[in-house]
Amino acid sequence: QVQLVESGGGLVQAGGSLSLSCAASGLTFSTCNMGWFRQAPGKEREFVAAIRWVGMNTYYADSVKGRFTISRDNAKTMVYLQMNSLTPADTAVYYCAADRSWALYTTHGSYDYWGQGTQDTVSS
Repeated sequence: QVQLVESGGGLVQAGGSLSLSCAASGLTFSTCNMGWFRQAPGKEREFVAAIRWVGMNTYYADSVKGRFTISRDNAKTMVYLQMNSLTPADTAVYYCAADRSWALYTTHGSYDYWGQGTQDTVSS
C-alpha cells in the first residue's frame, strides 16, 4: 500500500521559513517524479514544485521560484520542500504527490498518489 506522509507544517510569521518533509513507502520511489501542491481555502489545488526521478530536474511555480527549494533523498525515500521568505499568500494545505510518468508534469491530475496534507499558516 502506497503511503505519503507529510510533516513539518505549522505557523510562521511573514518573512520566515518552514521545511516540509514527505516520507514515501510502498512504491518504487527512485523511479517516481515527486511533487508538492497546495490548496488554500476556497481555491483550487495548485502546483508548487516538482522534482524528476531521472536527472533530478526541478520545476517551480512562478509564485515560489527563488523562495522554495524541492529536493529528494532516494535512499531515505523522502522528498523535501524548503520554503523561505514566506508571505500570507503561501498559507495553504501542502500536499506531497508521486507520479510514475517518464515526463514531469505540473498538473495535479497527472499524479498517482497523494498524502493527506499538512497545514502551513503564515501570519502577517
